[in-house]
Amino acid sequence: MELTKNIFFNTDKLVANTTVKISYTGKLFQDQADEVFIHYGFGVSWENLKDVKMDKTDLGFQAEITLDDSDTLSFCFNDGQGNWDNNDNQNYTFDIEELPTSLILQEDLSLDSHPRLRKSYIWSKKIRLAIYKVITYLPKLISGNYKRKISND
Repeated sequence: MELTKNIFFNTDKLVANTTVKISYTGKLFQDQADEVFIHYGFGVSWENLKDVKMDKTDLGFQAEITLDDSDTLSFCFNDGQGNWDNNDNQNYTFDIEELPTSLILQEDLSLDSHPRLRKSYIWSKKIRLAIYKVITYLPKLISGNYKRKISND
């Protein structure tokens, strides 16, 4: 997902309490900086401020960060030599969405707590066994090659 020119995320949406990979191919990469740091924080006042050294690749600099339970992510980049890419003093700011509660399982799905689930599992095993027996023994019965084992008592 490209949110702005030269900054890419590995996801369609920034979701709270998840890890996201940021790829940067902006001014510092184009100026062939040896190393780049992402300077980031959360919310309007840049809470939980952190600096992370990004990994240099042929395709740009990359770093993984974990998003807080906040409404925005703000960041800028520097090369450790006093050169900054801060979006012309605007910084890069993106909204963080909350994880939709519809995606969170609310109930216990163990086999013991759901008898219908357990019954369907048992029936599927019985059906598979019946199909196996039909496939194995029906051709022998039709061709006459089936010999019954006789027990000697």
